[in-house]
Amino acid sequence: MESKIDQVVPEIKYTAKDFASDVDVKWCPGCGDYSILAQVQRTSPEFGEKRENIVWVSGIGCSSRFPYYMNTYGFHGIHGRAAAIATGVKLANKNLQVWVATGDGDMLSIGGNHFIHACRKNVDLKILLFNNRIYGLTKGQYSPTSEKGKITKSSPYGTVDWPFNAIKLADGAGATFIARTLDRDPKHMQEMLTRAAKHKGLAFIEVYQNCPIFNDGAYFHLTEKETKPENVVVLEHNKPLVFGTNKDKGIKLDGINPVVINLNDGKHSINDCWVHDEFDENPTRGFILARLSDLPGFPTPIGVFRQYNKPTYDGDYMKQIETIKAQKGEGTYERLMFSTTTWEVK
Repeated sequence: MESKIDQVVPEIKYTAKDFASDVDVKWCPGCGDYSILAQVQRTSPEFGEKRENIVWVSGIGCSSRFPYYMNTYGFHGIHGRAAAIATGVKLANKNLQVWVATGDGDMLSIGGNHFIHACRKNVDLKILLFNNRIYGLTKGQYSPTSEKGKITKSSPYGTVDWPFNAIKLADGAGATFIARTLDRDPKHMQEMLTRAAKHKGLAFIEVYQNCPIFNDGAYFHLTEKETKPENVVVLEHNKPLVFGTNKDKGIKLDGINPVVINLNDGKHSINDCWVHDEFDENPTRGFILARLSDLPGFPTPIGVFRQYNKPTYDGDYMKQIETIKAQKGEGTYERLMFSTTTWEVK
């Protein structure tokens, strides 16, 4: 009798090159999208999924070329519909890890409704927002995140719109993982991507990204070595909110109002600073943090604003199907079509 030898299937070890497609990348020289693509390809081996189980979905815009450049499955959708398409993909195959690449115009304008309902339902998606505060693909019109007074081709006298704060929107709509990063901070972006990949539920990452053609320098005060320390506060769990070139400034809470304090004035110390708790079940502090980027004189937060767990839409959807199947058995096409009232047209 022949003995059976167990075959050991070696674990697949991916590299960044395994996630790079053979399609020529076509973005303008200096575009922040290149950095986002590079960090996604570098971190994809850490996502814990086989390459064939990862899907990238996009809408319309410069960012929406993303699926072509990833050596995974992908779907280039229509304007603003990426979140809805991605939801359908996840419901069709629960084993897939589904990512969305979208821009501030694509997701927050025509796609706004799909985005907030994906957050509300807590669909297990990873949404990556490329926010350059401008419409790049259609040549420089103002977008839903452009600052008030922005002069563009579609607002020659300055836009009178108030911009969306994408972090506040995601938090208010119910996203269960909310983060922000910068295109010129690759290590930080890699950390946010890896953490989002491991989150079960709607994970949202806003990437402040430069458009060198139509909105060059929009975030330079946050990304350049000389100005970044004074204008950015890094959110780290269980650590005080401290910033500044010499780490001499902090943020404390006065009730529900944030206040910038000087740690060298003899009146305040690091013990007065707000200690960040990204797992806080109360959404109030996360919302206050999101407001900082809107307030003059305050630094812009990057990092994880908030994360928590609750049942996902797709998980409950699958459980419901299994429960009904256990009660009524497997359905058939005939039962579906002829089990209810029918009419005969003569």
